[in-house]
Amino acid sequence: MRYAAIDIGSNAVRLLIADIIERENEIIFSKNTLLRVPLRLGDDAFIHRHISEGKFESMVKTMSAFRNLMDVYRVTDYMACATSAMRDADNGPDVVAACKKAGIDIQIIDGGVEAQIIYNVHGQTAMDRNKVYLYIDVGGGSTEISLFANGDLVASRSFNLGTIRILDNQDSPDTWDDMKRWVKDITKSYKNIYGIGSGGNINKLSRLANEKADKPISYAKLKALYVYLNSYSLKDRINILELKQDRADVIIPAAEIFLTIMKVGHLKNITAPRIGLADGIIQTLINKNFKK
Repeated sequence: MRYAAIDIGSNAVRLLIADIIERENEIIFSKNTLLRVPLRLGDDAFIHRHISEGKFESMVKTMSAFRNLMDVYRVTDYMACATSAMRDADNGPDVVAACKKAGIDIQIIDGGVEAQIIYNVHGQTAMDRNKVYLYIDVGGGSTEISLFANGDLVASRSFNLGTIRILDNQDSPDTWDDMKRWVKDITKSYKNIYGIGSGGNINKLSRLANEKADKPISYAKLKALYVYLNSYSLKDRINILELKQDRADVIIPAAEIFLTIMKVGHLKNITAPRIGLADGIIQTLINKNFKK
């Protein structure tokens, strides 16, 4: 049995195909195939509030290709979710309608639903019920933050603050202040909060900072890495540091968001377990199809 998750983000569109495994009293999934297409819908949506004709066509072609791949892999169920860029685009519903004709039914979800889907996969991170965690997902258009204590979700919010918004100068100082106040408020009653980060940028930052995957990154180490990366021009980050073109620019504002949250929330370190919205979608499908 295979499920598929399509994550239509502001920076990239992803297709995750996962094998569903039944083990006695639990259902787990194993990642089979992951495909990423850097469409950068956010560049259109956040500045012009409209998906351009070129990117509109690219979206439809991408969804058609995903549909064909899902058929080849014999996917039995799927879910496609569009987030911040499609929420902001005035022709988002038109894109959805065109993609439906190509065989993919897309849901444009709000920030709360996005945070809930990401929350569905929190069990994959093997949280210790005796610890407090701040889960931070940084995307191109929004940042979702959730606080867990004693294994339970305490608070969760989505902020219109993301890497593409920042690069396009569409981030608001009020949103930064609102996020900092909220994080400070929900974390003030706890000590020794552990950070968990998700998204392509924290995964890359983790790989750059550590030889061992999933090893925690301290605030000081992340700050030093940010300063190091920022000392290079965009061109040199691509040519000398060998970062992908669509990663070399967004990694800087992503680090700024993580560092800001870690500072106001007094997080000493953060771990990147390589999970995100696509993983949450697969878990959502499992929850739906295996209710018992």
